[in-house]
Amino acid sequence: MAMGKKAKSNFMLLVAAAIWGSAFVAQKAGATLQPFTYNGIRMLLGGVVLIPIALLFRWSMPGAGKVPSRIDKTAVTGGVCCGCILALASNLQQFGIYKQVDAGKAGFITALYLVFVPILSLLLGKKVRPILWGCAGLGLAGFYLLSSPGASALRLGELLVLLSAVAFACHILAVDYFSPRCDGIVLSCIQFLTTGLISLLLMLVFEQPVLADILDCWAPILYCGIFSSGIAYTLQVLGQRNADPTACTLIMSLESVFAMLFGILIAGERLTLAEGTGCVVIFTAVLISQLPFGHHVS
Repeated sequence: MAMGKKAKSNFMLLVAAAIWGSAFVAQKAGATLQPFTYNGIRMLLGGVVLIPIALLFRWSMPGAGKVPSRIDKTAVTGGVCCGCILALASNLQQFGIYKQVDAGKAGFITALYLVFVPILSLLLGKKVRPILWGCAGLGLAGFYLLSSPGASALRLGELLVLLSAVAFACHILAVDYFSPRCDGIVLSCIQFLTTGLISLLLMLVFEQPVLADILDCWAPILYCGIFSSGIAYTLQVLGQRNADPTACTLIMSLESVFAMLFGILIAGERLTLAEGTGCVVIFTAVLISQLPFGHHVS
């Protein structure tokens, strides 16, 4: 029996979530490089990988067959704006991982962006149901358990990843604004190139990159650049065409579970009881926030 359109879409989204989850392990492996260096190279590579994919999608559309004669100004403007926000989010996250946050823990903390998105939409004049405030409180409680239970102060790494989750939420809102107005893959390509260039500029100012160290880190750079950016993003675009919106967000939230799973299987990470409880609490908050009765924004 052939797989239905929705089943195929859900499968593609699940594979994308698995790739993004495993990318946290690659980011951890890439933490041997300084954050701006690692992000600059892998984001630039991600943008380059998306160029032929964007052309392929354009040529495959009805009535297409040639490269457009003019530049989509909305895609350029949106890509630059989204790229600036992504540069902030991704570098905060990478600095957190660089400060010894495990891949699995980083995945669950980052997943809180799904809770922050509808709450931050209040700034755009939208209304959210009260349950979202409960999800935010539940998520922060889980974050505390996951980060440093019993310590006198939270560690810098976890705080940086939490701030990156807020920045990723802002990035989602920016993408939601621009993506309906232009080609989504072109938008993503430009945002990756923008993020990469910003990170490389900061690398030249604040870091001392060593070519030998970069070459030693080729595997995690290529994985994040090619698989996490090019392949996973394309799967997301294809998957969202026929997927139910609620099912889509729920499947994508599994990214955090995959991050923990790959962290344990590949990187040998381990959790204490309190940290494991924190993961469950965060995932519960994320799930509730994405269900129809909790995700409504008007």
